[in-house]
Order: sequence, then structure tokens, then C-alpha cells
Amino acid sequence: MTTKFVFLLLPEIHLMDLAGPDQAIHEAIEYGAEFEILYCSVKDTITSSAGLPIGNVIPYHEVVFSKGDFLVIPGSNASYLQSEKFKQNTDLLNWIRRNYQNGVNLCSICAGAFALAETGLLDHISCTTHFKRTKQLQEMYPKAKVIENILFTDSDGIYTSAGIASGIDLTLYIIEKLKGSHFAHLVARELVVYKRRNGTAHQESELFQYRNHIHAGIHKVQDWIIENIHLKTNLGELAEIAHMSERNFTRTFKKETNTTVTDYIALIRKEKIKELSKNPDLSRIEIAQKVGIQSERHLNRLLN
Repeated sequence: MTTKFVFLLLPEIHLMDLAGPDQAIHEAIEYGAEFEILYCSVKDTITSSAGLPIGNVIPYHEVVFSKGDFLVIPGSNASYLQSEKFKQNTDLLNWIRRNYQNGVNLCSICAGAFALAETGLLDHISCTTHFKRTKQLQEMYPKAKVIENILFTDSDGIYTSAGIASGIDLTLYIIEKLKGSHFAHLVARELVVYKRRNGTAHQESELFQYRNHIHAGIHKVQDWIIENIHLKTNLGELAEIAHMSERNFTRTFKKETNTTVTDYIALIRKEKIKELSKNPDLSRIEIAQKVGIQSERHLNRLLN
């Protein structure tokens, strides 16, 4: 089933708030994710905060959502979002509320949190916005639980992010929830950004550890290990994937990741075991085989 990501383009929209999440979703589609991107607005043509006209945008009320889709509200100039013109658009605000009640996820980027707050949907839940606007958001909407110094929040299908580039972090987080850790890493690497987290997210996965380098050959090997952890591997095969000699590969892997190939494979196996252990239908020996080891004894030793 295809998941729609619908961007609500409001007047005086900040281009980076739109472009970052939009590009992350686009790259996910390029990697095979069953996502669809749509754009809607309150009128046919709008102008960005930088003066760029954006035309031929479908009216928001014509969008048909399915449960589990995402409505993304990039930030606009705060003066517009706090204006009576916006606040009196009850049809739009009711449309946002109604879609959430029907199971659509809501995401705000930067000042887009003010639009969500105006609907009342941020009442009594954790949320955030650009650090320059968090105090103002709390004062204007005292029922919201505005959090300072955080990249993004996730509260029962409502996501809010801090300023500008943090919209990419939030989008990668959502992609991970939908498609898994390794898939999100591939998208992050395509965007040439590090995969960042915050205190409300899951703890850092081993799938993301040792990846903050730009060596294409080593990344290719790491991808292969993650995708083929059920297979028995040897150093020569991995070196060939990296297009290096065994000696050079061993040295380069340690230099770029600060760990050995053997230790890295063990970490990925442990991560996969944790994931597979959540499935009650799998026996211990089946789990062992799925991570490339042949006995429960070896599995237990690996976890200890």
C-alpha cells in the first residue's frame, strides 16, 4: 500500500522547510519506498517568504487521504501564521482536525507548529518549533507542552520539528519507522547528512554506528554485511566488494570506522538478534541461522 506525504503549502512558506523533507521523501522513493508526494494549498498560486511564486497547486480540500498517510505543514512567516486571515480560515483548520481524527499523521516543520497549535491539536502534548519561537508558541498556546532544545517530537501521530534543517531529521526518523533503520541510513547518506537523534527517539542503533565517514567502498561493504548477515563471509570477499586488497581493506576499515571488520559483524549480528527475538514464532536456532551462526551456544555467547 502506498503512503502519501501531502505538503500543505501556505502563503509565505519557507523554502528550506519544504525542500528538506520533500527531498528526503523523494530519495526514499528512488530507493523503492512505496511513497507518493502531493502538494496542496489554500489557493492556486502562493509566494514563498523569499518571493518565489509557486503555482498550479491543488486546493487542499480536494486531497483524499487514507489512514496512515502524512500531512506535512512546512513553516511560513510567523506574521502570516499569527494573522487573523489565517486564524479565521476555519475550513482549513477543521480540515486538519478532521484528517487527524481519521487517522492521518500530522507533521509540522519549524513555524508550522503554530498552524497545528491553532487547531488545538497540540494541547497537552509535547511539541517544539524553532528556538527563536518556542517561548512565543508557549505563550500563545499555553495548553501545549513546548519543549526547548530538541530536534523533533513524536506524540501519538503528531510530529513537530525545530528550525529548518531539523525537518530532514524528522523525515528520516519517520522513514525509519516505516522502512527500517538501514533504509533510513541509505536515504541519509544519499542526502549527505549524518543521522541525528534526540532524547525522545529510540537509542542509537548499531546500524548507524560507525557510519559517519564518506568512504564509498567501506560504506558498500557495510551495506552488504547488513543485507547479508545470514551468510558466512570471509575477508577476501569483503575486500573484493570494496575493490581493495585484503591488507588495505582491513587497515582502511579500521581507520574509517574505528572498529575491526570482525567486531563490526558481531555488532550487526547482535542488533539483528534483538530484532528477530521480538518474533515469538522464531526458535533460537532459527534466529541463529538467520544471522549466519549455526548453534544456540554461539548465539548465547555472542549476546553475553
